Amino acid sequence: MELRHLRYFIAVAEEGSFINAAELRLHTSQPSLSRQIRDLESEVGVKLLERKARGIKLTAAGQIFLDHARLVMMQLDSASDAARRAEQPARPGFVVGFLAGQEVIWLSETMRILQEESTGTDITISSLSSPELANALMQNRMNVALLRRETQTSGLAFKPLVREPLVVILPAHHRLAKRKAINPNELARESFIAGSTKLAPVVRTAVQEYAARCGIRLNQKYDAENLSAGMSLVASTGCLMLLPLYATNMLVPSVVARPVQGEPPTVDLVLGYNKSNTSPLLKRFLLRTDDLVAAVKKQYAKLEEKLTATAR
Repeated sequence: MELRHLRYFIAVAEEGSFINAAELRLHTSQPSLSRQIRDLESEVGVKLLERKARGIKLTAAGQIFLDHARLVMMQLDSASDAARRAEQPARPGFVVGFLAGQEVIWLSETMRILQEESTGTDITISSLSSPELANALMQNRMNVALLRRETQTSGLAFKPLVREPLVVILPAHHRLAKRKAINPNELARESFIAGSTKLAPVVRTAVQEYAARCGIRLNQKYDAENLSAGMSLVASTGCLMLLPLYATNMLVPSVVARPVQGEPPTVDLVLGYNKSNTSPLLKRFLLRTDDLVAAVKKQYAKLEEKLTATAR
C-alpha cells in the first residue's frame, strides 16, 4: 500500500464520484483511478466502496478506513511540517497527546481551537497509552493530553471531558451477536480478554469492579496490550472483551459491538496537564474545554445510535 492509494481513496470518498475525483482533484484518468482503488481494496482485503448509478457509496469498512486514512495524511503533513521547521528559526512549540484511537473523535476540534488561539505556534500530536501520556505530562514533555484519570501520578490536574460506557466486543458470528444487549451473566459463561495492567489499568479496573457489582466472575484467558491486539484476539479466538465506546470506531468487519443490559461500566476521558506548566496557550486552551466537549458530543451520540441500530 502506498500513500497515493490513500490520497486517491480520500478524494473519491469526499467527491462521491470517480469522475469528479479524477478530473477535479487528482488530474488523472478515471480508468487509472478505478484501478488504483481496486488495488487498495485488494490490499486491505475488504470492499471499501460500492459503485452506484450516480457515484459511489462507502461501505461500513470504507467509512472506518476513511477516518484512519485522513488521520494518516494529517500525521504525514505534521511530519513534513516538522521536517521543514528544522531548517527554520525555532518557534514556540505545543505538544498534545491523545489516548490512541481517540484522535478520530477529538483531533479535528482540538486543532481548530488551538489554531484559533495561537497561529504562530508549532503543534505536535502524539498518540500513546494513558499511563505513557501521564508520564509525559509529569516530565513536561507534553503540554496537554486526553487520557484516563491515572492514579499513579504527581503534580497533574485533570478536567473531565466525557464519561464513556464500556461495550461488549465479540466476533460477528458469535451466538451473542444476535442479541440487542447482553446480560452480564452471559459474560461469565464466555472466555474473556482483559486489557493490559500496564497500558490500560483504568479500563481493567472498571471491568473488574463491574464484574464484582454484578456478582459474576470473568474467565480471563488473554491480556491485550492495545486495541488492535484486542480486536485481533476477539476475531481469532472467539473470546469477548469490554472496551470503551470509542473503540467501535475501530471495529474490523469480523467483529461487532453490543451494549450490556442494565447500567454499564464506565470510564472517564479527561484533559490532563502539569500544574507547573505556565504556557499561555495551555491556559487559553483549558478555558475552552466546554467548547471542545460541546463540539464533540454529537460524535458520541452517533456512536451510541450506531451501536443501538446494529443490535436490532
